[in-house]
Amino acid sequence: MKKILALLLALTMVLTLAACGQKPAEAPAAGGDAGVPKIGVTIYKFDDNFMSFVRRAIETGGKDKAELILNDSQNNQATQNEQVDMMISKGVKSLAINLVDPQAAPSIIEKARGANLPVVFFNKEPDAAALASYDHTWYVGTTSSESGVMQGKIVADSWKANPDWDKNGDGKIQYVLLKGEPGHPDAEARTKYVIEEIKKSGIEVEELELQTGMWDSVKGKELVDAWLAKHGDKIEYIIANNDAMALGAVSSLKANGYFENGKFMPVVGVDAIPDALEQIKGGLMVGTVLNDAKNQGQATLDLALNVANGKDPLEGTKWTLDDKKAVRVPYVGITLDNLAIAEEAYK
Repeated sequence: MKKILALLLALTMVLTLAACGQKPAEAPAAGGDAGVPKIGVTIYKFDDNFMSFVRRAIETGGKDKAELILNDSQNNQATQNEQVDMMISKGVKSLAINLVDPQAAPSIIEKARGANLPVVFFNKEPDAAALASYDHTWYVGTTSSESGVMQGKIVADSWKANPDWDKNGDGKIQYVLLKGEPGHPDAEARTKYVIEEIKKSGIEVEELELQTGMWDSVKGKELVDAWLAKHGDKIEYIIANNDAMALGAVSSLKANGYFENGKFMPVVGVDAIPDALEQIKGGLMVGTVLNDAKNQGQATLDLALNVANGKDPLEGTKWTLDDKKAVRVPYVGITLDNLAIAEEAYK
C-alpha cells in the first residue's frame, strides 16, 4: 500500500510540474488582426427586419479591417446611452450609432465630444442642428421623402392599370395606412409623401384608417384584422410604411380569404427585404421601395473606419456628403418588372 501511495504521489508531482511548465494560451488578436481599430456600433434593435441586413453589411465590410463592438439597444434609449459609455471605456476609435430616439442625438454627441471621438449616425437621422454642433459627426441614410414619392408612384400606376380595383366605382382609392414609429423621420415623410404623390397623379383618395404598427409584422397583422372586420371590402388599398407591416397585412388578408377565388387586395411596402420580394413574385404584394441595406451598411462602415484611422471620412470611397453632412443612399421603386435590382442588393 505504501508503495502504491508513493507512486501516486510521484505521478501527481510530475503532472503538476508539466502543467506549470506550459505557456498560457494567448487571447486572439482584436478583430482577428493586430492593429485594426475598435469601432463601437449600436443598432436600435437587432430583430428589426431591415436593420438586420444593415448590420450584416457592416459586419461583412468590417471583416479583417476593424474590431467591431456590436450592441443591441433593444429599442431602449437609456440602454443605448449606457452602451455608448461602455464602448468609450473600451477604447473605441469611432462610434456608429443607429439611434433609438433621434431626439437623443445631442446627448450622444456630448459623450463623443467628451472623449474626442468621431461619430457616424445611420438610418435614423438626427436634427440638422445636432449634426452641425460637432465637427466630427456625420450621417448615413436616405432622403426620407423619396421613398414616399416612389411608393406613391407605384400605387398610382398600379391603380390606373387595374380599373377593377375600384370596387365601388367612385374613382377614389379608399385606403388604410400602416404607419411606422410616430415622430420617426421616415414614418412621417413616407406617410405624407405617398398620399401627396397619388393626388399629384390625378387620383382622389379617401382615408379609412391610419394607425401606427411600429414597423412590426405582428402589429401590422392585428391592425389589418381589425380593419377588415370593420370595413371589409370597402378597403381598396393597403399602404405600409415598411415591408414588415406589409407582410403582416398580407398574413391577415390570407387568413381572411384573400388571394383565392379572385379575391384580391393590393398591398405596398418599403424596404424590399427578401420576404417581401417573394410576396411580389407570388402576386401577393404589388410593390415596394428598395431601401438599400447593403449600401447603407457599407457607407456607415466606410466612414466609421476612415475616421477611426484619422482619415477624411470620404477618403477612398464612392460616397459624397450633402450640405447637412449626410451620405444619401438612393431609393429604387420595385415591382415585378425590376425585381432583379432588389435581389442583387442582397447578394
